[in-house]
Order: sequence, then C-alpha cells, then structure tokens
Amino acid sequence: MEPFTQLSAVAAPFGMANIDTDKIIPARFLRKLRTVEKGYDPWLFYDMRFDTDGNERPDFILNQTPWRKTGIIVAGPNFGCGSSREGAAYAMLDWGIRCVVAPSFGDIHYANEIQNGMLPAILAEEHCAVLRAQLQASPGTSLSIDLASQTITGPDGKCYHFQIDSVYKERLLKGLNDVGLVLQELPAIEAFENKHFARMPWLA
Repeated sequence: MEPFTQLSAVAAPFGMANIDTDKIIPARFLRKLRTVEKGYDPWLFYDMRFDTDGNERPDFILNQTPWRKTGIIVAGPNFGCGSSREGAAYAMLDWGIRCVVAPSFGDIHYANEIQNGMLPAILAEEHCAVLRAQLQASPGTSLSIDLASQTITGPDGKCYHFQIDSVYKERLLKGLNDVGLVLQELPAIEAFENKHFARMPWLA
C-alpha cells in the first residue's frame, strides 16, 4: 500500500449529506472484474454522473472540466454510509481520489478508505462549509494536506486541523494495510513456527 504523507490536489465540493456507498458505486457494477489495467473508476458516482441513456449529466460536478481530475473531495456529514462495500473505496482510488474531508463518515467505509491507503479526514462542518464555498467560488482550486501535522491548507492559506485516530495515522504514514501489519512481525512468526514444529515435528 502506498504511504500517505502529503497531498496537494484539485478538490471538489460535495455538499450533500449522507452520500451512501450505493451512490459512490452502484451495486450492479460490483460484479465487474477490477484489474491493474481497468479499475472501478468508470462507475464512480455512476447514477449521479450519467442519465438513463448513459449521457453525462452536465450539472454533476465531476463532469465539469475544473473537477475532472479531482484528487480530494470535501463532503457533507455521514459520507460513505450504507453498505460495507469496499468497492466504494476502490472506485474513488481508481479515479485518483486519495482523500475525503468530511464532518463524519460511515464507520465501515471509513475503515475501508484507510485499508486502501486513502485518508478520511474528519473536519468540523463549519470548516468544511468554508472550504466548499471557496472551492465553488474558484473551480479547479487545490487543497494541501499534511498527515503528520494533521492540517489542511485552504485556497486562502488558512490551516485547519483535522481528526484521525493515531493508530490509523501511523498505518497511513507507513503504508501498512492489514497484511503489512502482519508482515512487520514476520521474523517473530517464523521463529515461533520453527520452535513449534521442532517440538512437534509430526505436525509439519
């Protein structure tokens, strides 16, 4: 997993509350095979991005030129609520989104973002509202995020301090998912196994 330390990227304002995982990626697309060559990004926010004929909805923010290369979303409360589908994190990551700033997250989606190297940054709603207004006023503007200091720098240069659990913060800084955490202890695991099978060779 790629470590997350700092990020400066175009940010898009998503003011809606309760954007659930079925809005992030509709369930019908989860049957698609995700590969290195082809990710889930074509289906990100699909029913919001496209009409029933498959044409882009021009009023949807990611269909507008300044935000087509969005790397950060500044969302409303309870982002990623609903189901536990990890495909929602895949779809955003495959699009190029590495951070979602929001007042709150669905618990499982929050963990899924961490597990895939994304930063779910918890920031008070009044600060999110200020950032969204600035981003809306200056389309294509970037935000700068520093995980070590837990700060977000807005378009006007003002810094905001976001919340993240210290354990999750350490995992992101080191680029460790669940497998990576286990592999950190590989020498101790191998030493235990060698000792265990030396005592009970018939189990080998």
